[in-house]
Amino acid sequence: MDREELDKQLEQNGRKIQLNKDDKGSGRKKLFALAAALLIIGGAGGYFMGNFSIVPKGSTAASSSQMFQQTPDKNKELPAVRNTAIVQAVKEVGPAVVGITTKVYDRDIFNRRVEVGTSVGSGVIFDKKGYIVTNNHVVSGSKDVNVSLSNGKTVSGTVIGTDPATDLAVVKIDGSDDLPVASFGDSDNLQVGETAIAIGNPLGLEFQGTVTVGVISALNRSLDDVDQRFKLIQTDAAINPGNSGGALVTADGKVVGINSAKISKEGIEGMGFAIPINQVKGIVQQLIEHGKVIRAYLGVYAADKDIAMRYGYTWNNENGVLVMKVAENSPLSLTNVKPGDYILAIDGKKISSVKEMRDILDGHQPGDRISLTYSHNGRETNTDVLLSSAPGNNS
Repeated sequence: MDREELDKQLEQNGRKIQLNKDDKGSGRKKLFALAAALLIIGGAGGYFMGNFSIVPKGSTAASSSQMFQQTPDKNKELPAVRNTAIVQAVKEVGPAVVGITTKVYDRDIFNRRVEVGTSVGSGVIFDKKGYIVTNNHVVSGSKDVNVSLSNGKTVSGTVIGTDPATDLAVVKIDGSDDLPVASFGDSDNLQVGETAIAIGNPLGLEFQGTVTVGVISALNRSLDDVDQRFKLIQTDAAINPGNSGGALVTADGKVVGINSAKISKEGIEGMGFAIPINQVKGIVQQLIEHGKVIRAYLGVYAADKDIAMRYGYTWNNENGVLVMKVAENSPLSLTNVKPGDYILAIDGKKISSVKEMRDILDGHQPGDRISLTYSHNGRETNTDVLLSSAPGNNS
């Protein structure tokens, strides 16, 4: 190769080297631009997509949220140590406990009826036909109510019967085979100290289906400031406003009481009360059939020793109840019993209080004939009385 050809070859090789340098520079610029774009996209993705991240295929790395976040398996069985009798009882009865919302009205300065708010209580579905038992004071003054089911649905309900004397009422919604239904137990077989579970909606629907647990604290309780038709169940399971009408349940998943009252006094806690379910059954049946409770009626206004002392009267007779007044056109008005006499016994059962007399009468139906023993001027006399239906509000 001569000198001239050698110079040309060197010149061409120099141009290739320079061209390669330029190409590499351009490639680096493109690489930097791509990296910058990815940083921007990654920043935007972090802003809009939060914890979203891309894990390379085959990688075992995971974010902290992915490590601890698990989808609960509702079909998975709990271990025996957690699947207690209480858990099982709540699963059985809880779906049948509903929320009942009523509108509250007042009168304005022009005596017009105006809505001033809503009131929320609880209820228990006990029949697939849509029957719900609740407290009278939950639905008092209302005909139509809203019922919040455990599945989140809210449906319209109708009040079909109330009984102020026992603070019980029945509401009906559309029936369905899919409705969860609670089973009633036997409140006469309750034992003091056994587990008691209260299910309801304390303080409103925000806490719907709340479960509290305690024991049966006492049986056959009377409250001096409550006019009750029968003795109550006492429990220390927390019962708060909104629980009224809810279920008191035993560990075997049976409803044994309808929560009704709570002592709310300073320094007193853990004293809730429920109406025994055995008393509820008969009342509910009458409310469904008649819309009210039809009670046997004697027609006497009476007082016992405790009532007399409460009003400052001296009780001179140790036995029976004092007849204060005989109602006009009543069954008792057809006898010789007069104000000032003492009723000593009914059907041979001695009585010493108005409560005992009322309990005996509640065991009878209108049309039943009873034997009444009374004292007139210190002389005991027997007479038969044909009971009738109680007038007015049947209380």
